[in-house]
Amino acid sequence: MSHPYLEISRLKKSYGLKPVLRGIDLAVEPGRRVALLGANGAGKTTLLRILAGLAEPDAGQVCIGGLDIARDAQQTRSLVGFVAHQPYLYDDLTVMENLLFFGRMYAVKQRKERARMLLERVGLAKRAHDRASALSRGQAQRLALARALLHAPRLLLLDEPDTGLDEDGIALLEALLLEHTRDGGAVLFTTHQLERALQWSDHIGLLSGGRMAYQRETRGLEPGSVRQAYQEALR
Repeated sequence: MSHPYLEISRLKKSYGLKPVLRGIDLAVEPGRRVALLGANGAGKTTLLRILAGLAEPDAGQVCIGGLDIARDAQQTRSLVGFVAHQPYLYDDLTVMENLLFFGRMYAVKQRKERARMLLERVGLAKRAHDRASALSRGQAQRLALARALLHAPRLLLLDEPDTGLDEDGIALLEALLLEHTRDGGAVLFTTHQLERALQWSDHIGLLSGGRMAYQRETRGLEPGSVRQAYQEALR
């Protein structure tokens, strides 16, 4: 078994007097896709924001590629691609300009060629010179996926990445996640779709009450057993 690319140990986070994460332990190995389930407010988005370097934990440790995210913040950010629940695009920039702006931030080499390739891959090549504000919700999500992949990160973090996607977009997303892990990358994604979580992942985790209430390999796992665990965790 390979060494985990993402290692989370005893991670805690509170907002004011409200604890959101109460001691999370989780590992994601290279070539693996991990699905994270949980009710609204369970802490899924907070966890991903910490891993992406957008929020600071109160306690615990996170290592990405063997680097501590607190001590090596700049280096670890370059290893991560993050697709948030909202696409967070610059509406006044064109589709291509959005990618080039992000590419400059991450010092991506040959960024225009890389951006063109990714726009082709996500089906937006013909929209390259349109403003981002003209995109549909699903097209904006496709652009957010291209942006997350632009700097060739080894860890992909995706917060409900299927939001707004049609059937073709969902099939594209599934293919991109599979390609990423076949190339040795690691994936952690959240979803409310249990069947999709089981279909797209190698490992599934259930976040409840700020803790990992359930973790299993998905091979051979029946949706009914996960639903039962989910209902028990909510009690």
